Amino acid sequence: MNNPVTLYSYQTRYGKRLQRLTVDGGFTCPNRDGSLSTGGCTFCDNDAFHPGYTHGKRITGQLEAGVAFHGARSRKADGYLAYFQPFSNTYADLDTLSRRYGEALSFPGVCGLVVGTRPDCITADKLRLLADIKARGFIVEVEYGIESVYDRTLRRVNRGHDFACTRKAFEMTAEAGLEAGGHLMLGLPGETREMMVASADVLNSLPVSFLKFHQLQLLKGTPMAAEYHEKPGDFLRPGPQDYISLLADIIERLRPDIAIGRIVSSVPARFTDAPWGLLRQDELMKRLVACLHDRDSFQGRLYTPATEVRQCPCTG
Repeated sequence: MNNPVTLYSYQTRYGKRLQRLTVDGGFTCPNRDGSLSTGGCTFCDNDAFHPGYTHGKRITGQLEAGVAFHGARSRKADGYLAYFQPFSNTYADLDTLSRRYGEALSFPGVCGLVVGTRPDCITADKLRLLADIKARGFIVEVEYGIESVYDRTLRRVNRGHDFACTRKAFEMTAEAGLEAGGHLMLGLPGETREMMVASADVLNSLPVSFLKFHQLQLLKGTPMAAEYHEKPGDFLRPGPQDYISLLADIIERLRPDIAIGRIVSSVPARFTDAPWGLLRQDELMKRLVACLHDRDSFQGRLYTPATEVRQCPCTG
């Protein structure tokens, strides 16, 4: 057995060494602008998740800074993907979306878009816009914040939509002929280890191409950080090795064709009161692979189509 995990790779998918360049498109979210709420998700501080080179610049300027930033740190890329990451990057009218995506696509070397958004911020018209961009020869991927498959968790974190909305977004995206990935957060309040592992059975029933897993990080000043200090017993907060064991349990049940793009999130230490120190994505991936090898296991070992469910029993 070589690699027991199906890893996401641009080289494998597109035959190119591609570099993502984070772009702040100037969007917001419906649970921040008052459409749903003004508080946002209780775990969220967007400043913690995107690089400084995006601040105070137009899209073209951000891409220029991103090329310089990554060029100084890694090998030269064959091309770039403009990664619209902060907030909800389909939350605008079609003309606005077309202009902002178009500015990014006109930048030299950019060969596609990665669009991060919420499941409740997508429509058939917006998907047609993205499908038209793909038809012009560009790479297009949509990343949805799933966060949890449990409705009660989504309510508790002030997500503003239910899991049925997530399912509909993935199904619409697949029907439009677009690649869709998702982010799942492990450790949200009220969720047990068993609930997190059972999430795999629900994820398997979605037309999802790739997944990114994130351990819950308590960001200073967020409502969730305050909630943790009031009710720490409601949170499962594994250390790195227990987290790897949890991931291995999930990945054993995960469909083998779902590529794994990330298994951990990282933010600057100044944002969090419980950092994991210097552990990096590549180091933790090595630990996950070693854990699965030690089990003589692999992604999908416990998966069959019969294990897929449209929702977990604990959805109230």
